[in-house]
Amino acid sequence: MKVLMNAGPWLAVPPCGYGGIENVVATLIPPLRERGVQVVLASVGDSTIEVDELISVYDTGRFEHLQKPYNEVAGIALTHQTRVVAELRDRRDIDLVHDHVEVVGPAVLSAFGGPPVLHTLHWDLRKHGSFYRSFPSSIKVNGVSESQLARAPRELRSVSLGAVHLATPLVDAEPPVRRGEHLVVMGRVCRLKGQHIAARICQKLGLPLVLAGPVCGMSAPDRLDAVAGDPGHPLYGHDDVRYHVHELSRYVDGDLVRWVGAVGGADRVRLYASARAALFPLQWDEPGGTAVVEALALGVPPVGLRRGVLPELIEHGRTGLLADTEEEMAEMVLRVDEIDPEECRREARRRFSPAAMADRYLALYERVLACAGPVAERLPA
Repeated sequence: MKVLMNAGPWLAVPPCGYGGIENVVATLIPPLRERGVQVVLASVGDSTIEVDELISVYDTGRFEHLQKPYNEVAGIALTHQTRVVAELRDRRDIDLVHDHVEVVGPAVLSAFGGPPVLHTLHWDLRKHGSFYRSFPSSIKVNGVSESQLARAPRELRSVSLGAVHLATPLVDAEPPVRRGEHLVVMGRVCRLKGQHIAARICQKLGLPLVLAGPVCGMSAPDRLDAVAGDPGHPLYGHDDVRYHVHELSRYVDGDLVRWVGAVGGADRVRLYASARAALFPLQWDEPGGTAVVEALALGVPPVGLRRGVLPELIEHGRTGLLADTEEEMAEMVLRVDEIDPEECRREARRRFSPAAMADRYLALYERVLACAGPVAERLPA
């Protein structure tokens, strides 16, 4: 089987630091190739993952442009997708397209009418309601959690093949690190992730907290300060910048509560693996929960609010702790030593390994191909 994996034009695969979808794609590709699948990756030119072919329009990721006005950004995804369609038009050896590009991907691919498409939904499905209610029936989709799909429009659920939970590489810190006293929140700094709640809890309990993730793509305090102090800067009014300035920064004292920006690679593994617990005070219904799975794989007990995908990933009292309120979550933080780190690792190996995710996607690929007509009938003239 030869699959065109469409990761989009925003970040390299794997990304350097932050990059949710790109990390998922980077985790999926190696076990697929181990199972004999040939992978043609549509991404950006500085992607370094080993694939059979790489196609791209842009040499580097366009992520920093996402914060610009719509009329400056709208053409980026379309330019990338046009390159994908040109590739599909010029060749006949692609059996299936596995698409990860929000809205633009299925919209363009459905109009083209080439190989069968599986489109993975990585985001909040309450967005783009008009599009999802008229979603092209020729394209099959999968979600990343059952809770995500439960909130989807009925029309989108009708073409869904179910949910495939995200996976993470099962790696250990090298050299091994000892578990410390700090807690960690890993991910983009924004109101939906609730870093201010984690900071408030840790200040109340006197526990050290590390916040690891970019603010509107920025990881350097001096750069963020420059943006926050310049009303003329295009990012000055961005929601994530305002959140950091007005709701989070009051708790970040550089001692008990520290913000370290985006952390990737071995540094990310060491920071996570040495944490006493990972906190998830989510203020929205998180669809995927990659950071939760990553914590479990490193034997770091997750503690979070009971919403979104968290109840699907965490068994309360065995592999983590779930709360309904901020006050209850503070109580759970004090109980984190009740969770056996090795039990977390075992659960990650059983449910969230790259091999497990690849096997589930291979089964979906076969279902999509079985639903498609003969090759000659589905290729454009």
